[in-house]
This record gives sequence, structure tokens and C-alpha cells, in this order.
Amino acid sequence: MFASLAGGSVITDPWFYAVAIPAVLLVGISKSGFGAGFGALGVPLMALAVPVPQAAAIMLPLLVVMDVLGLAALVRQCDRTLVRLLVPASLVGIVIGTLLFGWLSAAAVSGVVGALTLVFLAMRKFFPAKADAPPPPRWLGFVYGVVSGFTSFVAHAGGPPMGFYVLPLKLKPIVFTATLAVVFAVVNMAKWIPYAWLGLIDVRNLVTSAVLVPFAPLGVWLGLKLAQRVSPAAFYRLFELGMLLTGIKLLWDGLH
Repeated sequence: MFASLAGGSVITDPWFYAVAIPAVLLVGISKSGFGAGFGALGVPLMALAVPVPQAAAIMLPLLVVMDVLGLAALVRQCDRTLVRLLVPASLVGIVIGTLLFGWLSAAAVSGVVGALTLVFLAMRKFFPAKADAPPPPRWLGFVYGVVSGFTSFVAHAGGPPMGFYVLPLKLKPIVFTATLAVVFAVVNMAKWIPYAWLGLIDVRNLVTSAVLVPFAPLGVWLGLKLAQRVSPAAFYRLFELGMLLTGIKLLWDGLH
């Protein structure tokens, strides 16, 4: 079936689809806001079958499809002040990622992001913030936004760095989800130009993305159904669990 598309210009390895389909579903579920921390696992999971840059290129059109599906329902719920802070910072990170592409390996980036994610979670666990603690300063949000844009460009793993800043703000789950949805929708659209310039957008990857497109809305739908049955406390526990698994997987990739 796959080989008949575009004259064979598509990945036909069954092992690729065995890991790519769960990866797309996982990212789709995270895009709905349910288990949002799991979204950064998509590219590392797909990278079990193809190189990280190719996995990122295949995932990019699917992310745009998911963004379109989610934005209509979420854009009015976002924190516009946060969006105005985090979007420009993320775009700076994309520029840095473009300039450093090829110099810093995807494995190195994965290892650093994984280690930072685990350190952040350990700090939240063993040194929890006080209930009356002030929100983190805006300059720190800009820094995390730059880091998020960079890691999102390299491996679509912008969620953990962004979570470092946004989680302590203790937003309502719907506002948290909507804000990150808007930010990453802009970020994902902005990545098309540098991805094309770097030669990551080609017919083979685009046709492979097209094969996987039906699983994108399915993942979002599954996430929306699950999110309707989850309390705010459970929502944030799931996000942190997703970050924990993401941190372990990214650190493992960096070390191996």
C-alpha cells in the first residue's frame, strides 16, 4: 500500500510505522492538553527507526495539522500576555537552532534537555515552591522561551523548557493548554522556512507525513475525550509524569 504512493517516494519499512503511528497518536493526545508533557516523546520515539532530523521533518506537517485542529477551540482561552512574551523568545531560539544546525548533534541536545528536565522535576519534588511564592520573573520566561524554541527546532522538544516557566504560574488547565497551543502553533509554522532551507523538507518526507495524517486528528480526539474526565490536580500530575518520561528518554538518547 505504502509503496504505491508517489511512485515509491515514501518510507516503506514496517518498523518505521510500528513506532511512527504511536508517536503521532501520542503527540496528538498531548496537543489536546491531556498528558501534555508526553508530546516531546514523539520525535525520540520515531527516531528509533529514522535519524532525528528526518523524524523532525516528518513530524512537522503533522504538528501543523494538529495545531489547526486545536487552535479553533483554544485560541480564545490563552493568556495573551504570556503569548506576547514567549513567542518572540521562541523565534530567537529557532534562529539560533538554524545557525547551529550541523554543529551540535541532536544527541547532545537531547541529553542536555533530558538532564535539565529531570533536574527541574527533582527541584519541584524536593524543594516545592511555597503557596504564596511570587511568579517567576519575565526575563526568566524569555530565557526559557529561547531554549524552548531551540529544542523545538532540533527535535520538537520545546515542551519541557516551556514548562519550566509556565508550570509555576499555576494557570488553570485550559489556560495552560491554550497558551502553549498558541505559542507552539506559531513556532511550528516558523520552522518551515529554516527546515526547507536546510534541505529537511523533501518529497519523501512529505509523502510519509501524508500517510500518517489520519492519525493526527485521531490522537487529538482521543486526548479531548480523556481530558474531559481528568481533574486539574490529575492534569498537572500527568504533565509532570510526561516530563519525567521525556527527560529519561532524552537523556538516554544523549548518552547513547
